[in-house]
Amino acid sequence: MKLHRKVTIITGAAAGIGEAAARLFGREGARLVLVDVDAEGLGKLTEELEPSGAMVLEITGDVADPAVCRKVVDRAANQFGRIDILFNNAGIVLNGSLLECTEGDWDRTMGVNLKSMYLMCREAIPLMRKQGSGCIINMSSIAGTNGIPNRGVYSVSKAGVIGLTRSLAADFVQEGIRVNCICPATVDTPSLRQRIASSPDPEAALRAFIARQPMGRIARAEEIASMALYLASDDSAFMTGQAIVMDGGMKL
Repeated sequence: MKLHRKVTIITGAAAGIGEAAARLFGREGARLVLVDVDAEGLGKLTEELEPSGAMVLEITGDVADPAVCRKVVDRAANQFGRIDILFNNAGIVLNGSLLECTEGDWDRTMGVNLKSMYLMCREAIPLMRKQGSGCIINMSSIAGTNGIPNRGVYSVSKAGVIGLTRSLAADFVQEGIRVNCICPATVDTPSLRQRIASSPDPEAALRAFIARQPMGRIARAEEIASMALYLASDDSAFMTGQAIVMDGGMKL
């Protein structure tokens, strides 16, 4: 097992990439601390994972709130005594250019997509420093490297995640803490399906999402989770400060 007894916090764990990572990390022996605003989704996931032998601590809350981040790290440390892996995965997507973005949209997107990562890292890194080891994985996006039309504030927030990742990696590389991020293109998640369903022409919207990737398909959440596992495991022990692009050929 690649993550045997590794204490792992996953935010945005109730669906999509977070859910896929929770299942995969659990199979690899991780002790899971699962965080999401969706209490019902977390409960269902925990009920599925625990019979297979996974040790799960579920916490409901919005990681854009400093008090929630503090609670997550405190409860994880109190129950397990350490934190080995932090997967900052929680995120939201708002459509529109920056001209269509209200200040409320900006603040909410930055709060969930970027500030939450700062808050979680601020709480977790002191414990990792005491341990002399730790691994942080941040969820960015191809929108953070390229910029995507009609995703103004989302693109800005995900570019910020790359900057945060590299800054943390540089500051803590000599203390045994590795920090990397993942930059996927379109991923098949409940969030994406909801956006497609709410569009005026769902079939056309799905075709447009697929057409962005030269491979002719969108990614599966499990594929992104597999990259997260690689970054969390000792297989990537010599890697830090990297923004890993998984884009189905968009940058070709």
